[in-house]
Amino acid sequence: MKALILAAGYATRLYPLTKDYPKPLLCVKNKPIITYIVERLQALDEVNEILVITNSKFVSQFEGWMKEIKIKKPLGLIDDLTKDLDDRRGAIGDMFFAIDKRNIKEDLLIIGGDNLFDGNLKDFLLFTKQKPNSPVIGAYNIRSRAKASKYGVVKLDKTNKIIDFQEKPKSPKSTLAAMCLYFFPKEKLKLIGEYDCSKAKKCDAAGFYIDWLRKKVAVYGFIFGGRWYDIGSHKYYNEAKQKFLG
Repeated sequence: MKALILAAGYATRLYPLTKDYPKPLLCVKNKPIITYIVERLQALDEVNEILVITNSKFVSQFEGWMKEIKIKKPLGLIDDLTKDLDDRRGAIGDMFFAIDKRNIKEDLLIIGGDNLFDGNLKDFLLFTKQKPNSPVIGAYNIRSRAKASKYGVVKLDKTNKIIDFQEKPKSPKSTLAAMCLYFFPKEKLKLIGEYDCSKAKKCDAAGFYIDWLRKKVAVYGFIFGGRWYDIGSHKYYNEAKQKFLG
């Protein structure tokens, strides 16, 4: 299994911190956010290589980070060849670019580079084995419909199959927020390439793809416990710095 960390965004909501610095390299408790993710992936026996996809603007800073981090698993860096917000590929575009660039033909675990969490990834992978050949996404109960409206919102049936998905709805049907954490079995990777998304339609966010995907194949959700911080604003970054224990 390959693991792919999405780190090619431009994080405009965190300016000026991220104007010339990538969000995944921001520190929480003296450690870059992405390092927490890599350490969790390092502990997974199933993962044989960790890939990070970033952009041309920040690639040199990730190269510097890679020289410092201590890891036993192979760690690779992919430049998605974009330089600014206007030509960014978006989450789905970067997934497809990485799969094509590295010719990935095995199961793929994808995590957003700004996802700070302490839930158990081993339990997540165990759940994926109970749903063979099915995509699985990570979800987190934020217990507030007001807060849920700022995320992709998942509704599950009794088997944890996704029966509804809304991207930043005004009136959420549940309080389960979709984390940027996905498992795609190798048999379903081709569907990322089949997804038709133009910039004009503004559908490059991963949530739009998951909603499209669940209508084609069975997609399941795994509910994480512990803490989860989606570092999308100064408010949540500051909260993570104060409360996240690593």
